[in-house]
Amino acid sequence: MEYMLLIYGNDKAGYDMPKPEMEKMYAAYMDFTKEIVASGCMRGGSELKPITTATTVRVRNGKVANTDGPFAETKEQLGGYYLIDVPSLDEALKWAAKCPGALTGSVEVRPLQKHP
Repeated sequence: MEYMLLIYGNDKAGYDMPKPEMEKMYAAYMDFTKEIVASGCMRGGSELKPITTATTVRVRNGKVANTDGPFAETKEQLGGYYLIDVPSLDEALKWAAKCPGALTGSVEVRPLQKHP
């Protein structure tokens, strides 16, 4: 079964993070990524650019409206994801708990919807 590990954190915290702390965080992500790739369950993933680069699109009554930024104001923003293929939700939750983002933010685990 495929699951998305959606990594949420405070987008602004990265701007204020001292360089040694930032390097430590990236090293932790590199180690996690190497481990998940080596397991054979990783199908994709990426860090996302800052929330300031986002554009939200809405269509209402046939009219398209583009808005800079996220859909809603939140304390945590989506910062990246991993797409994994594992046998069960329990296995996906184990990977989410290993993700460095779970230490300072949250990792949402969501199964992908399969269509016939």
